Amino acid sequence: MYPLVRKFLFQMDAEEAHEKTVHLLKTAENSPAAKSLLKMMYQVRDKRLENKLWGISFPNPVGLAAGFDKNAEVYHALAAIGFGFVEVGTITPQGQPGNPKPRLFRLVEHEAIINRMGFNNLGAYLASQNLIDYAYADVPIGINIGKNKMTPNEEAASDYSKCLDMLYNYGHYFVINVSSPNTPNLRDLQETESLRALIRAVREKTAELEARGTSAKPILLKVAPDMADEQMRDVVRAAVEEGLSGIIATNTTLSREPVHNHPRAGEAGGLSGKPLEARATAWVKEIFQEVGDRVPIIGVGGIFTGEDAYRKIRAGASLVQVYSGMAYQGPGIAKMINKQLLRLLEQDGFTHISEAIGADAR
Repeated sequence: MYPLVRKFLFQMDAEEAHEKTVHLLKTAENSPAAKSLLKMMYQVRDKRLENKLWGISFPNPVGLAAGFDKNAEVYHALAAIGFGFVEVGTITPQGQPGNPKPRLFRLVEHEAIINRMGFNNLGAYLASQNLIDYAYADVPIGINIGKNKMTPNEEAASDYSKCLDMLYNYGHYFVINVSSPNTPNLRDLQETESLRALIRAVREKTAELEARGTSAKPILLKVAPDMADEQMRDVVRAAVEEGLSGIIATNTTLSREPVHNHPRAGEAGGLSGKPLEARATAWVKEIFQEVGDRVPIIGVGGIFTGEDAYRKIRAGASLVQVYSGMAYQGPGIAKMINKQLLRLLEQDGFTHISEAIGADAR
């Protein structure tokens, strides 16, 4: 039925359609019967897809990327429709409206999206209230954190620390987001020395929180796809050497090369969706060849099918995330990808998803 639903949704402004989808999921989240029905319809349970990373059990490798559930309002419903983990946010210390509307655009012919949302969210305190029962979710919950737009880069570490202060008790893992193109100068924090200083400040804050009795949580770094090869290697090395637990590759791109003829190509913001798939997969492979088995990689960018996900896994991703694919393929995307992954594993003679990780990169 989703093609009919999509036709209706795609007649609306993209952000309005997103808000209506979140509202429907929130309605389902508040109904035990609806959640049970969604689980019956969409969940795939198979031990070949289960994996454990950082001591956390993932029922399947297909997660939902940050940007969909910005304020941690519907993660239970998203778990019910088959995702193996859900990443909420990006969350900043103070709530902020984000960039002026319109700021979300579909490029339907390319199965792509351009967004310049600008970390619009209600802030860390309200998110913490929504996350109080995160431990009762059926899947791991990640929290993606960023700095407020008006905070200068010299004070960025303070914003990330404030987020951790308010949210560290309420997630299974955390993501340092310094790679969104929609907050002015944010990507400058990927410069190696700035990044090392930021990571050290984050690590000091987590050590302080853990000294108070909070359980240790893995901290990951989300990287941009628009860096030169050597800069990407420097960033990844810095993350590993400073003790981070994983890499998410990649965020949206500023490049318009694959969509340059589209009328919306000139819109400012990050491009996601199908045009990013090959580049993001190549980065996963390069990062895996750099870090090996030292830290896991979460692959994201242009995943619409099981084949897309499998390429990233074989390139070195231990987990994958979708975002634009959800808009184009609908709520059954996790189920579809997981079923296709099982077929591909069997086809290649693998008995477990872990055997395929990095198969093309080793």
